[in-house]
Amino acid sequence: MSATPLQSKIQDSAKWKDSQELKDAVSKWEERINVKVKKISLRGMKRKWASISTTGNLTLNTELLELPKELGEFVIVHELVHLLVPNHGKVFKCFMSIYLPDWEEREKRLQEK
Repeated sequence: MSATPLQSKIQDSAKWKDSQELKDAVSKWEERINVKVKKISLRGMKRKWASISTTGNLTLNTELLELPKELGEFVIVHELVHLLVPNHGKVFKCFMSIYLPDWEEREKRLQEK
């Protein structure tokens, strides 16, 4: 049974249109979190969804483009919060809860990918 046009539109809108839309989401979250990314790169990564250097160079896995936006946003917020807190301790988790209250659920869904 094929999807109706509305179902297709909903499914399509849940994914990133292109790499520019993903980069625009980074800019949006930079402003919200009040951090600055120096450079955004997209490339294939074997073991990670993303990484960020202490100087603010953000690398995103191109496979994020195939994931639902809410999972990509989790990855973006996770990396940007590392500019505030370098580890995954209590303070990091508090920031994650402030910016993405459902971050733990998103993280679990991402781990299933």
